[in-house]
Amino acid sequence: MSIELSATNNVKMYEQLDVEWNHDEGTVWCHMIPHPRPCFTPDLLAEIKDLPETLPQLGVGKAIDSGTPCFLVYGSRVPGIFNLGGDLDLFRKLIQARDRLGLEEYARACIDVSYLVSTGFGLPLTTISLIQGTALGGGMEGALAANLVVAERGVQMGLPEVLFNMFPGMGAYSFLSRRLGINETERVILSGKTWQAEELHDLGVIDILAEPGQGETVVRQYISERQRRSPNAAMALQQVRKLMNPVSYAELEQIAMVWVDAALRLKERDLKIMDRLVRSQNKVTQQQPMAQVG
Repeated sequence: MSIELSATNNVKMYEQLDVEWNHDEGTVWCHMIPHPRPCFTPDLLAEIKDLPETLPQLGVGKAIDSGTPCFLVYGSRVPGIFNLGGDLDLFRKLIQARDRLGLEEYARACIDVSYLVSTGFGLPLTTISLIQGTALGGGMEGALAANLVVAERGVQMGLPEVLFNMFPGMGAYSFLSRRLGINETERVILSGKTWQAEELHDLGVIDILAEPGQGETVVRQYISERQRRSPNAAMALQQVRKLMNPVSYAELEQIAMVWVDAALRLKERDLKIMDRLVRSQNKVTQQQPMAQVG
């Protein structure tokens, strides 16, 4: 049995998200449908941040209370794209205007979402990122915030911020360092490289690889196994995992403020490179129409 967000069940409608609660699976399926570009716009961030208000209305809490391991899977409805990262067009405008408060507001909106995903939206949920298309910059950071990272073979991921003299400041260092250690994390960040999912799986960044087009099937199999075999142990271990070496909000915030300082030091040469990436985001969007929902 699935429940989709609609006015008929007194649950808020979203414009940037497609949210469905599958009670039988114990899973919230949350797909991003961001516009005008498949990046983390302020509107998309605001809707994700609103999910803790919506999940109880769907009945997620009751399922958890019954002892059922529950999951939130988030992916994308944009064919070939998970998320292209931060709203670079907005960054450019805020930097040019020397609008520190605006940059801080956007940075906090990003880490608010990353923290929610990493902590299961305040519930004993296991969060899973399902990457079936390109994930760059903040898109990769957002994926890494999940408790489990699943990606299809051939998917491209990367942190290109170093190309315009910046670094990914919305969680990449924190989440990667828990998986790779500091030295390897800095190597990945400073490379500016676009990685194949297979490479990142070998490094330990991606937990599970799926064949192209099979990502959702693999996630469903993983969830089914966790619910069938020792469900109480699965729930308890997920809670333990979150307690061990957690990423705190304070850590994310302090790093985000370093990012703001660095953004305000960018030169015109750096901003021109950022402009090229903005045009690339726009071009990819024009070539990849949104998938139909429903």
